[in-house]
Amino acid sequence: MMELKAIDDRLAVAAQMQPAELAELPGQGFTAVICNRPDGEEPGQPTLDAMREAAQEAGLAFHHLPVAGGIFPPAAVAAFGAIRRGTPGKVLAYCRTGTRAATLDALANVHGLSVAERGSRADAAGYDLSALAERMEASG
Repeated sequence: MMELKAIDDRLAVAAQMQPAELAELPGQGFTAVICNRPDGEEPGQPTLDAMREAAQEAGLAFHHLPVAGGIFPPAAVAAFGAIRRGTPGKVLAYCRTGTRAATLDALANVHGLSVAERGSRADAAGYDLSALAERMEASG
């Protein structure tokens, strides 16, 4: 069973889930899913195609913004922010543990929050982004 961790009222993050679990999301107000994992990142991970197909069957928009190795390219941050701003309803972003998804949101800063506010939201969801404070400051 997937565990969703709310970052705010329109974004939750999660660890890797199974394709069948995506069918539960529309009933919770979600309209889009963002996958932040490269396809085939680890053995046993559902394929990108399986996740995309399950999302589409559930009526969810599906976006693939893979990031790896602790590197968060400006283009990926900008794309994450654009999806957040342009999606009506709630967005679920996932990766292996949820940390990359929470980090992309903090860097995209779609609500214009302070570094402390972004850190607090991530902390409340169980993600310590304190090591990224300088980068969050630089990103606005």
